[in-house]
Amino acid sequence: MSITAQLRGSVRLPGGGALVHGFALESRGDGSCRALLRNGHELEVYDLHELLAGERAPAAVFPLPWPGWDRGVHSVGPEGTFAVFSGQRAVRAVGAGGETLWEYRHNCWGPELDHPHTGDEQEVCRGSEHGSCRISDDGRFVWAHVVAEPESGYWEERWVVLDARDGREVARLPLDSAAAGSNHLSHPDGVHMGLSIGMGQDGILLHWARWDGEKLTAWHLNEGLDRILTDVHAGHPGFLTVEHYGADLRLHALDGTVLAERESDPADDEEDPPYWDYGCGFVDADTVIASTAESDEDPERARHWLLDAHTLRIRGVVTYPTGPVDSDVRPLGDGTWLTYDDGSGTLNRWTLASP
Repeated sequence: MSITAQLRGSVRLPGGGALVHGFALESRGDGSCRALLRNGHELEVYDLHELLAGERAPAAVFPLPWPGWDRGVHSVGPEGTFAVFSGQRAVRAVGAGGETLWEYRHNCWGPELDHPHTGDEQEVCRGSEHGSCRISDDGRFVWAHVVAEPESGYWEERWVVLDARDGREVARLPLDSAAAGSNHLSHPDGVHMGLSIGMGQDGILLHWARWDGEKLTAWHLNEGLDRILTDVHAGHPGFLTVEHYGADLRLHALDGTVLAERESDPADDEEDPPYWDYGCGFVDADTVIASTAESDEDPERARHWLLDAHTLRIRGVVTYPTGPVDSDVRPLGDGTWLTYDDGSGTLNRWTLASP
């Protein structure tokens, strides 16, 4: 079945592919969406809906603490008054005027044998490994994936909860990981936080936790599983994951119980059928959109699928009025989703066409 999409908004946005293919889009439980885009030595913050409506001026601009460091996943406070950056050797909070509010030091993500640091905080060590951070929706805490301090005597990664006012550590969870990179996913309930840790060919680790002000409670989905945490929705009881190599999509209850599963295109009779891309999630509480665009070298065969958000039953393939769209998708949870045209540098927002 073919389901027609309708264009809701479009803007030419160089670098905007990070909103669809990366982690530059920060959504919060109140429905707000911010685009966090690097421009030179600055992080520009846009209200996504205003940007698509034609407002080209950023809502806030923060200087990058380490201009030579181009990794890590950063976060901006719910009011836009401060940002927290995930660096190679520190997590740092920066105010709207560019002033350092606090810094939480940790071990280096890119250590080298017999390589002492020079003391220059702008030094960037070789290696692509990085952590991530996320400010809670109420702005009170910062969740960060870091490397333990050197005195621990061995490599240990940690998930820490910091007081957003001063960077004081209030809780920590040792992690059995050797990350290439990570990202956080904030649950719209304002209580739970998810962490997905990519370890390259060694797979994916997936953790959930909650901090009640006194106790950190955490659990994971890592026993024989290899799942990438992709999305969650305020109106849905579960969360969505995709298998590391795109073999299937799954809906889980918050405790990890599998509610539904969908393998890649069951109707494809090719010897090498397409696999699910990492870009998938909730269009709304009842609809999931998923992509098999990247797995097929022919852009004319790129497909975006709509699925029932409770059973993962396939409803149909999306048809675009502009022709095939070979981009990943990034759903916004409000009935719309984003795609990005690399050729024209255009960010597009779509919805389902009215019947």
